[in-house]
Amino acid sequence: MKKLLVLGAGTAGTMVVNKLRPRLAEDEWTITIVDRDDVHHYQPGYLFVPFGEYRPDETTRPRRRFITNGVDLVLGEIDRVEPERHRVVLTDGAELGYDKLVLATGTSPRPEETPGFDSDEWGRSIHTFYTLEGATALRRALERFDGGRLVVHIVDYPFKCPVAPLEFAFLADAYFTRRGMRDRVELVYVTPLDGAFTKPVASRHLGGLLEERKIGVETDFYVEQVDPETKTLISYDEREIPFDLLVTVPLNMGADFVARSGLGNELNYIPVDHHTLVSTHDDDIFVLGDAADLPTSKAGSVAHFQGEVFVENFIRHVEGLDMVERFDGHANCFIETGNGKALLIDFNYEVEPLPGKYPLPGIGPFSLLEETEMNHWGKLLFRWFYWNVLLPGKDVPLPSAMSLLGKKTEEVGA
Repeated sequence: MKKLLVLGAGTAGTMVVNKLRPRLAEDEWTITIVDRDDVHHYQPGYLFVPFGEYRPDETTRPRRRFITNGVDLVLGEIDRVEPERHRVVLTDGAELGYDKLVLATGTSPRPEETPGFDSDEWGRSIHTFYTLEGATALRRALERFDGGRLVVHIVDYPFKCPVAPLEFAFLADAYFTRRGMRDRVELVYVTPLDGAFTKPVASRHLGGLLEERKIGVETDFYVEQVDPETKTLISYDEREIPFDLLVTVPLNMGADFVARSGLGNELNYIPVDHHTLVSTHDDDIFVLGDAADLPTSKAGSVAHFQGEVFVENFIRHVEGLDMVERFDGHANCFIETGNGKALLIDFNYEVEPLPGKYPLPGIGPFSLLEETEMNHWGKLLFRWFYWNVLLPGKDVPLPSAMSLLGKKTEEVGA
């Protein structure tokens, strides 16, 4: 009996075990998935918690509910992977052997890596919405906030859902407008990039929206420390940005066991072949989702498109055939812009986000790089889609590779 072991029962891990179980004979393969607890988080929902649009309990459900029959769920902390022995050791000493291993252990915010975040101001004037606890505390802080300078800040790239800080800035603008106090709030967006986003075409569109909403932008800002006493961000080039309320995206890092296992880079992300997702360290290890060191977004859509490629390749791989499917870095993201509208971007390793329609060329119903109410509804409906289609591993009638059909390619290099 051969053993497939999957570490991480988040988006990527759950999807692929549900897709693989019907396709791997149960008398030939066991499938085991490991995570620290039985709570699955709908992380895109964190963005809406601070503004009172989602309750915290609307973002979590039991993991077991979404894992198909025939897959064993093991709850425990991972201590290390020992590739040479084909085994994983848990912190309680339990050992799990494998023939093939999938690492889908994600990424997480590490505020302790930035001097000053570990002060008494964390949870008072310094917040993040990248954890459920943080988003809940930020909701209370926004309710108490009666005006001043609110700074939305990114420590460094990469981090999960790279459009989320922009969304927070847009939603904050709408939130304070609804409360009749926008004129008492100075919004500032602080980024280490030279523009609003990593992709130039999208950056121009998003930068224009920030300007329209009178949200200041501070670029090329690499934070060295935060002075909690003066409530000031200080960069390596000695620029200073004061704040009354700071909403930060801390440094993100992969799981700690990756370092102990010698599998990752300095941020604990795991180098892989960009197209097959095979670890460069070991041919029996695949890496999916945010855990992989790839030049594309760390986002749920990426995990979905990766998963489609991985499943087809894995079936061929275990049958001794060449892996012919190639992941092209495909990502798409709805970007909430406030007031019941949103943008949509669609891109891959090589192609910029472009205007057009998605997913049907010329029809949509979603519009690319354009604020529409339909895009906003797409964002909200994604929660149902996530719980009922994506996680259970049901077939989605969309290609995993990005298509240029319906896109205005003349925008490239404009």
